[in-house]
Amino acid sequence: MTYLLVLSGCLLGTLPLELVLHVGVYRQWRRLLLTLLPVCVVFVTWDALAVRAHRWRFDAAQVLPPRVLGLPLEELGFFVVIPLCSILGFEAVRRKRP
Repeated sequence: MTYLLVLSGCLLGTLPLELVLHVGVYRQWRRLLLTLLPVCVVFVTWDALAVRAHRWRFDAAQVLPPRVLGLPLEELGFFVVIPLCSILGFEAVRRKRP
């Protein structure tokens, strides 16, 4: 659950950027999807291959049981949440920059 809580904290921490600063990232959902999709494909593939080759593993006691391509749901969430938070931060700085 820790992994899931950290991802939730990242989303909650960047939510004010959308709500208060109105950066418009969620409004442009097609653009966001086109940005996140290649990142997710590359890194999910990379992680799945590493797990399959036994180069990388996830402690079952630290993650939720459901797996997709051998990856826990939290890991898949990581590849969406962290880039999303980065985009929100970037857009907030870009909007507030003089």
